[in-house]
Amino acid sequence: MQTLALQLTTTLVDDAIALVKGLGRAILSLAMAPIERIARACDVAGVLEQRRADRRAPHPAAASGGRCKSRNCRWSPFRGLSELT
Repeated sequence: MQTLALQLTTTLVDDAIALVKGLGRAILSLAMAPIERIARACDVAGVLEQRRADRRAPHPAAASGGRCKSRNCRWSPFRGLSELT
């Protein structure tokens, strides 16, 4: 049985982690907004939207847990720019 203090501690830690992740995403989206706006303006043929749709499709090889390339890695700050190359 878990004690009430342990449950409160784990809940507090989980909430703190979620808060930090949310703030990180918000700051990153604010920082990347001008770059995203320029990329959308330069995308005449709709290539970016097609690549994003392809990236959202499930890939069976990605589920195997292999190593990721530096720009496509989940934790890379440049993962949003990978579709520009």
